[in-house]
Amino acid sequence: MTSKFLRSILAIAVFSLIFGLTFSAFAQTGSAAPTGSATSPATPAASPTTPAAGTGTKLGTINIEQAVVGTNEGQRDFEALRKKLEPKQNELKGQNDELEGLQKQLQTQGEKLNEDARAALVKQIETKKKSFDRAVQDAQEDAQNQQKEIFQRILQKMAPVIVKHAQESGFGMIVDTSNPWPQSPVLWYGEGGDITKAVVDVYNAQSGVPAPAATGAAAKPAAPKPAAPKPAAPKSTEPPK
Repeated sequence: MTSKFLRSILAIAVFSLIFGLTFSAFAQTGSAAPTGSATSPATPAASPTTPAAGTGTKLGTINIEQAVVGTNEGQRDFEALRKKLEPKQNELKGQNDELEGLQKQLQTQGEKLNEDARAALVKQIETKKKSFDRAVQDAQEDAQNQQKEIFQRILQKMAPVIVKHAQESGFGMIVDTSNPWPQSPVLWYGEGGDITKAVVDVYNAQSGVPAPAATGAAAKPAAPKPAAPKPAAPKSTEPPK
């Protein structure tokens, strides 16, 4: 069976790296204006009613994967990417089907072919398999790069929303819960301190992107897999001597 070219979530390592760098940068620039200089429009000074970063006492959580993908903008852009990659998925499926057909021919008719015909068929399978493997790898890398670009673009705009909400709500720390324990150091957390939905709601309101039309259960984009599984290698690909 053909596996999906896009699955449910992006690679967590990429998420953690981008989230950590982006969030810390906004937390630092958003905490206070430089001493002795005019406030920059890009980094406004905190209002008297807004606590400075880190002065709160509460510990909050956010599922950053769910937040980015759950925005109207994320759903729109990842769905557009899925449709964009469909032709390549279909192309790879065609190559896979052709290769499986040749392998089946070798397995069922190999003993009936003369030495030259069997050697030619084996060579054809090897050539097509190498081409297929390269195409799958290239497609994976291309899809992953485009997914990362979407995720990073949205997170770059979401980071100040997270910081502002955390400061105004009295949080001293926000922990990412995208990965369950033991993949992450978070062993347990209660839902009461989770700000994922609140951040998504604020982001959607600011972005102006309308909610996508309902299409059943929302699918989360993910690290791409090959559009088609690699066909099993034949029992023997060496021509008889």
